[in-house]
Amino acid sequence: MMRWMMGAVLAIAAPVTAAPAQDAARDAAFIETEVVRLWPGRAPGATADTPDQIPTMTIFRPQKGRANGAAVIVAPGGGYVELAGNIEGRQVADWFASRGVTAFVLRYRYGPTARLPLPLRDGARAVRSVRADAARYGLDPARIGMIGFSAGGHLSAMTAATADRGQADATDPVERQSSRPDFLVLGYPWVEATVIDAQGRSPYCTFAGKGCDPKRYEPYLPVRAVTAAMPPTFLYHTSSDPVVRADGVLRFYTALQAKGVNTELHVFAVGEHGTGLGGSDPALARWPDLMEHWLRALGVFR
Repeated sequence: MMRWMMGAVLAIAAPVTAAPAQDAARDAAFIETEVVRLWPGRAPGATADTPDQIPTMTIFRPQKGRANGAAVIVAPGGGYVELAGNIEGRQVADWFASRGVTAFVLRYRYGPTARLPLPLRDGARAVRSVRADAARYGLDPARIGMIGFSAGGHLSAMTAATADRGQADATDPVERQSSRPDFLVLGYPWVEATVIDAQGRSPYCTFAGKGCDPKRYEPYLPVRAVTAAMPPTFLYHTSSDPVVRADGVLRFYTALQAKGVNTELHVFAVGEHGTGLGGSDPALARWPDLMEHWLRALGVFR
């Protein structure tokens, strides 16, 4: 299928210029990038053709001969007001690509021109798009997962919880595809972003700023949408996270368990918000290994 290309200026996953030379050489050995638009024209709900209203995916391919047919869509966090495109985007894509998984870093819409549910439309469209082009990318359409961090975790959880089989009679072949990820990984996900507190406030609207009515966004709560059809889910969090409380993630885990969903949860004692793959913390740096074991057991890595 013909895809729609964009200039690299829109990529959120640009190489890190401060990386050591040996790291850059290592990345160049297995990473090829390509940026694709999610829609051929203006995205649904967009009011302009400016970069902030054009959702895209940046594709990171494994080294030639190393691809195993699996794919993952990476949704960085940023409170729906920005995107953490390096630590929760490029670095995560590199990790998966080095293990044979083709990674698609999602630049979903954010900010005052793209409040919920527009980012969620981008999440669903990303899954459909990868599945529609599975043959072109050499992918198994039954091994397409999603990983999201913080706000990207909320987006990923909602994408999985509200997935549908696609519209069989759609004129757009992408819309005929299922939007359900085959596996889900959530790092310190902001799953209760839209919960309203006793004062009538919500974390989502606190970040969004002026003109944000918490009642309007309260329905976008993943825990209420959990069904037995949810994909296998891996959850990572820390007890001391000062931004996203761990108890919300525990409630989400409990909801998944109640529906019989294959779920694994790891809550580390200490760790700041926004740690990505763990960074320099030797304890937190173990969680990707735990995730890798879980993914291998699912058959994602072959």
